Parts: sequence; C-alpha cells; structure tokens
Amino acid sequence: MRILVTGANGQLGSEMRLLAKNSADEFLFTDVNQVEGQKTVFLDITDRQAVLDMVQTHGIDAIVNCAAWTNVDACETDPELAALAMRLNADAPENLALAMKAAGGLLIHISTDYVFGTEPYNTPYREDQQGTPTGVYGRTKKEGEERILATGCQYVIIRTAWLYSEFGKNFCKTMLQLTAERPTLNVVYDQCGTPTYALDLARAICTILQDYNTSLTAHHILPPIEGRDGEGSFLPYPKTGIYHYSNLGVCSWYDFTQMIQQTANTLCTSAEAQRHCDIRPCLSSQYPSPVKRPSYSVLDKTKIQEAFHLDIPYWTDSLRQCIANLIQTEK
Repeated sequence: MRILVTGANGQLGSEMRLLAKNSADEFLFTDVNQVEGQKTVFLDITDRQAVLDMVQTHGIDAIVNCAAWTNVDACETDPELAALAMRLNADAPENLALAMKAAGGLLIHISTDYVFGTEPYNTPYREDQQGTPTGVYGRTKKEGEERILATGCQYVIIRTAWLYSEFGKNFCKTMLQLTAERPTLNVVYDQCGTPTYALDLARAICTILQDYNTSLTAHHILPPIEGRDGEGSFLPYPKTGIYHYSNLGVCSWYDFTQMIQQTANTLCTSAEAQRHCDIRPCLSSQYPSPVKRPSYSVLDKTKIQEAFHLDIPYWTDSLRQCIANLIQTEK
C-alpha cells in the first residue's frame, strides 16, 4: 500500500517514521514544518485541492492523520488561534476524508478524549457516549469527527489521551526536566486518565493498516454490477468506526510525575543524575485554566482490542521504555 502520513514531524508522526523503516508498505511523510535530517514533503492539509492532488499524484491508498492544533489554552483566549484550530482540527480532516472517498481508500484520524468534558463519568468512556466538550479544542476535534462521518469515506477514528514520547514537547519530557532542576514541584492529583506512549499508538495504527490491506486483498471484492463496466467494486471496510486507544491502567498527573521521577532514578547509573524533587499533590483549582478539563478521562479500550486483537501495554511499562530511550539518547 501507499500510505500518506500528515503531521509527520510531531510526536506520533515521528514514531510512525521509525516503524515505517521495517514496513513493506510505501510511506509518504508530509508536514508544513521541516525538520533537519527528516525527509518531509510539504503539504498544507487545510488546502483541499492540494490534498486531492497529492493523493491522486502519488496513488495513495490510506492516510494517517497525525496533524492537529493542540494548544488547548491558547484556543480559548486568542480568536485567531481558535480559527486556526477549526481549520486544522475540522476543515483539514474533512479534506483528507474527501480525498480518501474519491480514491476509495482509508482515513485513520487521531482524535482526543477532549471530545468529552462535562459528563460526570467515573467509569471509562465508551465510543458511543455522547461528547459535550467544554472548550474550543474539544469542540473543533468533535467537529472534525462529524465531518469525516458526513463524507461517507472509509475511516478509523482513534481517540487517545495524555500522549507522550521521546519527540517534541510533552508532559513526560517536561517533568523529567523539572524534577531534575527543582527541589519541590506541585502537581494536580484530582484529574485522572491514562498516559499513552506514542510508539504504542503507532504500532496499533500499523496493525490497523495491515488489517485493512488484508481486507482489501482477501475478502471484500464484489462481482460486477449488471450494466456497469469494470471487473468489480470494493465493499466498505467492515471495521470502519470510532475507537479508543491509550495504554492500560489509570493514574493522576501527580501519580504520573511520581512514576517519571522514580523510573528515571531507577534507570540512571550515575548518582549525580539522581532526582530528589519533592513532588506534592495539589488541586487543579490552584492552577486555574481557561479550559475545564475532565476530572476522570479514562478511555475504554475494549472495542479496539477485540476488533484488532491488540495487546495493549500497561502504562508504567511503556513509560519505562520511553525514559530508557531518552536516557540512552543523552549519553
């Protein structure tokens, strides 16, 4: 297959690059930002015609959309950034969906737990629960989902949460730095969710791409329709739908930070590199934000596990792998 990856220089896109090196598929990595040492094709996914042309020119069979506007707080306070969020999180996914509709391909789109918000849930979110986002970011991501569905394309929408990796800016890397620099650190403990290692999510995406390719080549060709020229047509991908993915388990931001420091200290061989930061729990009300974040934002992964037979790692195991990679890189 020929697979186009958008937002290829972000966290998830960078992990997709690593996995692509051992894949038999052809990958085209696109972004509006260029990174030294990374082969990246420029593509503005808010430009519908540019997307259609790219898909047609390169014979793209599937798109993995890793691109999004994710500065959650800035969307609330800056109208221009809110408009940009709408273009990237809603207009762009629609463009990608229309391109896949025209090509008869599959769109894998990454969404977020922020499509939920005001519901007083204390059990993991299921895919069929109605989202009521509280901020601009969540609303634009929900709008993006709805526009994809409206195109009638083949799609797999994956909602994820608390994404981190060795690449870019994220909570894990920030806490590694702060616990090494500060004697004390206050971290909220009344917001719970599940950290998601971007490499694990990328592996899940590759599994879905393989399943889609198998579906195309083995099972889903219809005989010619009477009166129509051609050899036949494809049935829609039977696993089209919305899914949830994060690592297994649950923790607060405070728990997450404690484990980051503990893991780093376990893996560090130098006594000088040990972190001795006093991490203290605090309430989210002590750090007011323009956006009300859900106090419980755990995703139910049952559907994606059963559909694609995924073995999802526990969050602390994946965190250890990520921190080990970061420490190795620093040597």
